[in-house]
Amino acid sequence: MPCPINISFPLPPSPHPQNNSIKLAAHIYHPAPNSPDCSGIAIIICQLWISIKEQSLTNYARPRSLEDPVQRVEEIKSAVIYLTSRRDVKPEKVGVLGICASGGYAPRSSNDLPIKAIATSAAACVGTMARRGFNKDSSSMEILNTQLEAAARDRASDGTGEKVPIDLMANFDTFAYNGMIGPRPLLMITGTRAVTTMWYSEDGVVKAKEPKELLVIEGPTHADLYDHVDEAGAKLVEFFGKSLA
Repeated sequence: MPCPINISFPLPPSPHPQNNSIKLAAHIYHPAPNSPDCSGIAIIICQLWISIKEQSLTNYARPRSLEDPVQRVEEIKSAVIYLTSRRDVKPEKVGVLGICASGGYAPRSSNDLPIKAIATSAAACVGTMARRGFNKDSSSMEILNTQLEAAARDRASDGTGEKVPIDLMANFDTFAYNGMIGPRPLLMITGTRAVTTMWYSEDGVVKAKEPKELLVIEGPTHADLYDHVDEAGAKLVEFFGKSLA
């Protein structure tokens, strides 16, 4: 694989002044010299929950562990703005792939119409997780209310933002607008042993219109899909190759 190029670009102007000075950091990978001609195609790949672009599944961003769903969606849209400004990218050939929590942010960002194809792997909705638990219905509103009270105390006692912002996640609904994705194609990938998160992908596909596809790969757990990408990768190459041709 070619070496990545480090880039940075700003978030678009925000009603939250603290965000207006933020720059996003990213890697650009150009196709290998022997790749098929995919001129103008760009695919945005979004990182895992509370993660950074360099990480493997065992390395997590420190110390903030910030997970602001609304900002994460805006980051994807910022990447779209940046890519469509490049001469080597055709605006009608931009796709997005979300992994883990970004498997929720990618569909949610799809009201940005320049995104022409959306795919996810091991998708999870952080808002549903906050309300219902990582395992389906393993939590309750009573537990969530306790967490929200703790978050309020954290905000009141120290404004550093170092706590995981449960209150930012609690009202977020990843797949609420999946019905707006069609007629653009949606592919959601999960594994037969991804017992804690398969239901997110199933729910996301049910809420979407055609064309849509749920691929359940025999064997992988949720975390396996982070790194073991032979079957998922082949499907994604086929999906984006067809959808962005």
